[in-house]
Amino acid sequence: MKTLSLDEEHGSDMVVTVVSQQGYCGADYRVGDQIRFSGVKIEGNLCIHALCGLLPKVLAMRYGAQFPWLEDPDVSLHACPDAQNPVVFELRRLRK
Repeated sequence: MKTLSLDEEHGSDMVVTVVSQQGYCGADYRVGDQIRFSGVKIEGNLCIHALCGLLPKVLAMRYGAQFPWLEDPDVSLHACPDAQNPVVFELRRLRK
């Protein structure tokens, strides 16, 4: 069985940044707030509702997923599931 390095096991680091926020946000997100996924650590204010929406794309991008509709393969936008009070996040893969 192959032993994975820490980088291989946990994929690329991801930085998620709030780029837009409208209406009321229960997590009090503000433009510029960041969440960092690094190894086994998550740093920053993380709303459980936002996490549920972000997690599939964050995990896919961490492990090398390529989405053909993205201009930059390392940057994607993702919206919070609350359509009446949208928070838009930028997901950025930090390649090693």
